[in-house]
Amino acid sequence: MRFSDIPGLQNIKEKLYRTVESGKVAHAQMFAGPEGSANLVMAIAYATLLNCTERTGNDACGACPSCRKIEKLIHPDVHYVFPVSNTKNKTGKEVVSDGFIGEWRQFVVQNPYGGPMEWSTEFGGEDKQLNISREESRNILRKLSLKSFEGEFKVMIIWLAEFMHPSAANAMLKLLEEPPDKTIFLLVTYDQEQIISTILSRVQLLKIRQFTKDEITEYLIRKYDLDAAKASQVASISSGDLNHAIKLINEVEDDTHTMFQEWMRICFKNNQPQMVEMADNFFAANKINQKGLFQYGLSILRDALFFQNNGQKSINGYDNAFVENFSKTLNLEKLERLYSLINTAIYHLERNGNAKIIFLDTSLQITSVFKN
Repeated sequence: MRFSDIPGLQNIKEKLYRTVESGKVAHAQMFAGPEGSANLVMAIAYATLLNCTERTGNDACGACPSCRKIEKLIHPDVHYVFPVSNTKNKTGKEVVSDGFIGEWRQFVVQNPYGGPMEWSTEFGGEDKQLNISREESRNILRKLSLKSFEGEFKVMIIWLAEFMHPSAANAMLKLLEEPPDKTIFLLVTYDQEQIISTILSRVQLLKIRQFTKDEITEYLIRKYDLDAAKASQVASISSGDLNHAIKLINEVEDDTHTMFQEWMRICFKNNQPQMVEMADNFFAANKINQKGLFQYGLSILRDALFFQNNGQKSINGYDNAFVENFSKTLNLEKLERLYSLINTAIYHLERNGNAKIIFLDTSLQITSVFKN
C-alpha cells in the first residue's frame, strides 16, 4: 500500500512525506476519520514509506523488499493490533490479534476500506462485542521490546483504537510516553471521542476527511473499470464513504439516468396516471436504487446550474443534451426549489417514510414548480 494507491488527500500525503524527509517523525500519531475514509490505508502507506529503502518522488517505491512485505502485511517490523472477539474456535487467551492474523491479512487486502462490521464477518465474530483486551497490551510490550529485524523503524498500527478496553488503554500509556527507540505508534480510529483523554494527550492527531465525490469517481473508474456515468452515480450515493461505494457497484442499476429523464418529462407534462405508475415502480425498487434516483437528480440539477451560468457541459459525465435541454426549462428560483424538494424526499426516505407516497408527493410538487 502506497500513497499513490489512495485517491486524493494530497495535502495529507505531502504532510506525512515531509515528516519522513525532515526526520521529524512523531513517535505516536493518531489517524482519525469517519468510516469509509482512508485512515487505515493511510497509516499502512505511511509505514511503507518509513521503511522503504528506495523512496521515489513523494512516495515509497513499492518494489524494494520492505515495500513488498508490507504490501502483503508480513513485514517483521510492522505489527498490527485490531479488535477481536470469541469465536467457535477461539476463546480465552487465544482471542488476541495474533490469533486472527491470517483473517486480518485477507480482510485488508480484499477490503482495505472496510469497517468493523465487515471485519467481524470476516473472522466469524458477528454476534460478539469487539474488544482490544489487556492481554493484547502485554503482547504489544513483548513485541516492541525486541530489536527491529530489518527495517529502520518498528511500527505498531492499532486499528480501531476506540475498542481498547480501559485496562489495555491504561497499560499503553507508559509505552506511548516512553517508547522504545525507533518505534512508531499509529493509532487508527473512527471515533476519537471514545478514546480516553490520557491517550489523546500523548498522540499527534491527524484528521482524515471523507473522500470527495470526484475522488471516489476517479477511484472506481481506475480500480473497477466503471464507465464515468455509473462511477459518478455510485459516488453521489456513497456520501464520501469509499467502502460503501464499493459495495454499491453491483447494486445500483444502470438505467437511473433514463428513469430520471422520464420522471422529469412526466412531471413537466403533469401526466398524473404515469406518475402513479412510476410511483409503483419506485416503491418496488430497493432502497439503494430509490435513494440513487434522488441523488442522481441532485447531480443533474448541479450540472444544469453550471450550464446556465457558463455553458459548461456536464461535470459528471451525464447526458449533455438532456442537461442542456433541461436547464432551458428552469431559472435559478426553480432550480433551488427542485433541489430543496429532492433533498427533502431523501430526508424522509432515510427515515423510513412510505416510498410511494414520498415519490408521488415530490412528483406533484415538481409539477407545480414547472407550471409556475
